Amino acid sequence: MNNAWPARLSPKAQAERDSLPDHARVMLRDVLELASRDPWGWPAWDRSDLEGEDVRGAAIGQLTVTYGINRPAGRLYVIDIVWLG
Repeated sequence: MNNAWPARLSPKAQAERDSLPDHARVMLRDVLELASRDPWGWPAWDRSDLEGEDVRGAAIGQLTVTYGINRPAGRLYVIDIVWLG
C-alpha cells in the first residue's frame, strides 16, 4: 500500500487473504486503505481499555479485519481476517 500506514499481514491473515474470493480481496484492500488513512477511526473493541487502544476491528458487510497499530514502525499489522461468505 502506498500511504503513511502500510499494512503487514500475519501469517494467519495472509493465508486467509489467499483463500478469499476475488471480490472479497478487493473489499479487504479497500478496508485496509480506509483504516490506513485514520488508524484510530474504527472503534476499539473496549473503549475503557486504554492500553488496548491500538487494537482495532474494522468491519464492512461480511468482512471483518482485526489489526494492531504499530506506532513506532508507522504501520498496521493485520492479526486476523474473517469472511462470512
